[in-house]
Amino acid sequence: MLPFFFVLIFIYKNRINIMALFDNINPNLLQNAATQNEMFDTAFSWEPKRQHHFILDIGDVPAYLIKASGKPTIANGEVALDMINVKRYVKGKSEWSTITMTLYDAIVPSGAQAVMEWVRLHHESATGRDGYSSFYKKQIKLHQLSPLGEVIEEWTLNGAFITDAAFGTYDWSSDAVQEIELTIRYDWAFLNF
Repeated sequence: MLPFFFVLIFIYKNRINIMALFDNINPNLLQNAATQNEMFDTAFSWEPKRQHHFILDIGDVPAYLIKASGKPTIANGEVALDMINVKRYVKGKSEWSTITMTLYDAIVPSGAQAVMEWVRLHHESATGRDGYSSFYKKQIKLHQLSPLGEVIEEWTLNGAFITDAAFGTYDWSSDAVQEIELTIRYDWAFLNF
């Protein structure tokens, strides 16, 4: 082990080099070090959103019958701009993808009946008449809940209507509950908060 005064002499002789080194250090490094320390300190203090903490509001369909739902997805098209030997790209049309919902089919209130009421606004099988879009398009609200039940995220799906409704199956060998699968198309979605 070196005596203390030798260490001091070494530091004194090399202080110019050390000071020059500090002058060349990116000032963001020290800032990033502070950010990394904050990140390490808070790494375990955040709460994740849970998939089963949600409520879906479709209007006439009781919210407690909705077992599962997808979240909105958007796809941006692309347009290629040809330039001699290369291509450049810009954004094309944006399209919101369909979402799938799963509902329980209860005896009372009947999940199938609630869905059929909405389907009849699209198309009435008994008469063959189709409805106006202002009749069958709905605004759907998807609420993400905190562990305490507070609404922490809200999606609004505008112009939503049913593209597919599957009312389940019958099977004597199964004791599973009846479920209804819906595919919903919507014009656009908005994340309110």
